[in-house]
Amino acid sequence: MSGAPTVRGLRGATTVDADTTEQISERTKELLLQLMARNGLTEDDIISILFTATHDVVSTFPATAAREIGFGAVPLICATEIAVPGATPSCIRVLLHIHTTRSRSDIHHVYLHGAQGLRDDLPS
Repeated sequence: MSGAPTVRGLRGATTVDADTTEQISERTKELLLQLMARNGLTEDDIISILFTATHDVVSTFPATAAREIGFGAVPLICATEIAVPGATPSCIRVLLHIHTTRSRSDIHHVYLHGAQGLRDDLPS
């Protein structure tokens, strides 16, 4: 990492096995913590987070889980993913806007559980 900080987008996704508050919370926290660890981020590096969920994930907001692990000062929003036929079901996607000195090629996007094949074109 070198150079002046810039704004970058950081992507990730996960799936849930059941539409429950507990499962959505657990998987969202897991995803966010891995994104943070793999990219050497702190809460202060995050500008905002956009969550989307497929129409079958409705028990709780993924943003609620983010607040539970300390993202209280970060602007968060949730939306419904568009219903594309054949898309991965029970899926939570996330887009973090971050300040970083990492180049695009040094950003590590994270895809977990049933979402692992969504972006095979990205480096791990």
